[in-house]
Amino acid sequence: MASVLPLSLSLSLFLRGKGRRVKGGKKPQKPLNQLFCCRRVPPLSSSSSSSCVDRQVTLKSSDDETFEVEQEVANMSETIKNLIEDAAADNDVIPLPNVSGKDLGKVIEYCKFKVSSKKKNSDGVLMSEDEVKNWETEFVKVDQGTLFQLILAANYLNIKDLLDLTCFTVASMIRGKSPEEIRKAFNIKNDFTPEEEEEVRREHQWAFD
Repeated sequence: MASVLPLSLSLSLFLRGKGRRVKGGKKPQKPLNQLFCCRRVPPLSSSSSSSCVDRQVTLKSSDDETFEVEQEVANMSETIKNLIEDAAADNDVIPLPNVSGKDLGKVIEYCKFKVSSKKKNSDGVLMSEDEVKNWETEFVKVDQGTLFQLILAANYLNIKDLLDLTCFTVASMIRGKSPEEIRKAFNIKNDFTPEEEEEVRREHQWAFD
């Protein structure tokens, strides 16, 4: 039997949201990433010191796995950046109690790529947008459980690009599917009675067209 996925509750709320009353009966217009309660975060500051490129930062996951990364990479996370600034000493270990070692490893892989993609290679050439997009497409080819954990990690670590990428991936997975198909794909139990579901469909037919 398939296990219930970490964000099944969020998806359930999305499905139930189709029955939410809308003033004037108009269809709400919201970006796809808002369907998953993914908050948008402010862009990272570009005024970081050049000294952070060489400085190494040690990150510690919830299961006590440690990762040593360049501060430039760590600073892609606004959460980690703030923790570094608040650290008492340069060699402090930065604890991340809400992210497992497995997921933190994936997040670091993404951050390293994003940092390197913005630098010229040995021939003085920047990576093209298509190359970046192709890499990101391959990066999110993971099982549903891992994908949802990456959404949670990106949200907690405040990494806007990764949050947008993972939320868009899930949104693409449900685009064009009926509520029944979405429930089946994500192992979500339908807690509507037949009468309640019929009422929702009748009141908000536009959501089911």
